[in-house]
Amino acid sequence: MAVSSSAAGVDALIDEYAELEARLADPAVHADAATARKLGRRYAELGPVVAVARELAGARSDEAAARELAAEDRAFAEEADEIAARIPALEARLAELLVPRDPHDGDDVVMEVKSGEGGEESALFAGDLVRMYTRFAERHGWKVEVLDSVGSDLGGYKDITLVLRSRTPSADGVWSALKFEGGVHRVQRVPVTESQGRIHTSAAGVLVYPDTGEDAEIEVDENDIRVDVFRSSGHGGQSVNTTDSAVRITHLPTGIVVSCQNERSQLQNRARAMEVLRSRLQALHEAEQAAAASAERKSQVRTVDRSERIRTYNFPENRISDHRVGYKAHNLSTVLDGDLDDVVAALTRAERAEAIAAAEEGA
Repeated sequence: MAVSSSAAGVDALIDEYAELEARLADPAVHADAATARKLGRRYAELGPVVAVARELAGARSDEAAARELAAEDRAFAEEADEIAARIPALEARLAELLVPRDPHDGDDVVMEVKSGEGGEESALFAGDLVRMYTRFAERHGWKVEVLDSVGSDLGGYKDITLVLRSRTPSADGVWSALKFEGGVHRVQRVPVTESQGRIHTSAAGVLVYPDTGEDAEIEVDENDIRVDVFRSSGHGGQSVNTTDSAVRITHLPTGIVVSCQNERSQLQNRARAMEVLRSRLQALHEAEQAAAASAERKSQVRTVDRSERIRTYNFPENRISDHRVGYKAHNLSTVLDGDLDDVVAALTRAERAEAIAAAEEGA
């Protein structure tokens, strides 16, 4: 949300907020679920800005009125000073809210978790990560849908694709919390397959991108895709469907492959897979634009190599370490049970500090 901190810029946002409120009150708007969702997210995004702007305007008006009354009755001078003391904090809060934020923060998320080096242990760890994100979603009231999965013999995942959705529009949606999860996650522990009790290191890769779906600006040429159908399979690869309802779409120019077997029919699986493909391509397009605009682009790790990691999960020490912001805590067991809030908060603070610093440099 790139806006001006001037009075005119704030007034424009208040006007936009009022317009959105009126549109969302129109039943006809809700006939188009995608449009209603988009308007609802923007309305939720502007809500805190408008609330603080109105509180600041009210405080300034009250101070002016108190100063005027103090000319006749000194008792109002103290009240005016108390109101004036609140204004700097409100101004700082409004300035922070007006700093441009990630335009996808209100979006839902598509997440892919892949096992890497470490064989079955890596697949088991991938399963632990999936459970962690699922429990985290449950804590926040989000819905989790499995689009496709390839299980391992011991109960983990070689590859799994999830969609995590918020039940209500919010400025701080699923993406605002999980966008930091993309990269290589490293685990240090004694594997269940280890008979000598030695600590092993293995890794799993996580890829996250906004579920822009129907809202994606990317158009996919049918000549650029190959569509394969196959039978849906359960955990470990066993067939659970007697019809070829599962769909795999390969985008030939980029090599991106998307599979979906969660829906009831081949047609539904194809439609959902196309939505995910458009989201993937949209994320790729935006990453390329960011790379062109910045020589120091920070991207997600695309290969699952133990040496390039964003986070380490150390079981012997019950420690979790996020290497990007220097976060460390000895509560690994609760984090793996879905309590990721402190980790997310640390990463969010770092992102906001960087955004504020960038805004001040450009001012």
